[in-house]
Amino acid sequence: MTSQKVKTALVTGASSGMGKETAKRLIKDGYRVFVAARSVAKMKDLEALGATPLRMDISKGDEIKAAVDTILDQVETIDVLVNNAGFGLYGAIEDISLDEARYQFEVNLFGTARLTQLLLPKMREKGSGAIINITSMGGKVYTLLGAWYHATKHALEGWSDSLRLELAPFGIKVVIIEPGLIETGFGDVVADGLLKRSGSGAYAKLTEAVAATTRQAYGDGRGTDPAVIADIVSNAASARRPRTRYVAGKYAKPMIAVRKWLGDRMFDRLIMSQMR
Repeated sequence: MTSQKVKTALVTGASSGMGKETAKRLIKDGYRVFVAARSVAKMKDLEALGATPLRMDISKGDEIKAAVDTILDQVETIDVLVNNAGFGLYGAIEDISLDEARYQFEVNLFGTARLTQLLLPKMREKGSGAIINITSMGGKVYTLLGAWYHATKHALEGWSDSLRLELAPFGIKVVIIEPGLIETGFGDVVADGLLKRSGSGAYAKLTEAVAATTRQAYGDGRGTDPAVIADIVSNAASARRPRTRYVAGKYAKPMIAVRKWLGDRMFDRLIMSQMR
């Protein structure tokens, strides 16, 4: 293990989108950055910039443990942990198997929890650090055919809030970032999955409408540049007293506000009106 003078960061889900842009920003900020994803090949550009790539499937406990061991063999601790890895499972509840639903939770919640557990002891020993959890506006609202995805993001929000209180006495900050529509390829993945799972049968008409609306919302610059989220991560990581939550990206603030202030029935009408 080398003496740690330069601050270190670990970014999960760094092979694309918000994770990749966040890693680039933290490298620019002067951090020694470890990046993790299932595909090391997709992080070659980050390696060229100075990052250390690690193969890690966030749903597999042995790979999480191996990645943490590799990191802690090289540095004393991680100063900034960015839990970004995740995906969106969409489809009618009736059409999605519980095995698929469990996998959604493994990736979006339990993998993040295990990684955090393994890194916390060294953070506590140092008495500092920041854990930045990328949730979604979907952790505060809901949409058609996204029950399991929203369930994981709502769960990650509550988990993060409790974690923040637990770690405050040890000088460790916990921050939640709730992105809106970000240009990450999320829309096509969601739409393709929807049509595969619920494109025929009882929910076919609804599925086609949701898939079309989803495709229209993303791509061709209609979403927010992921660099916006990377900037927020950078600012939160360096702030002496960061906010508990940051909301950013297309539709995030208005969608959350409508749900909060106008209530469920009005929000239901808003969501259903987009399907006409």
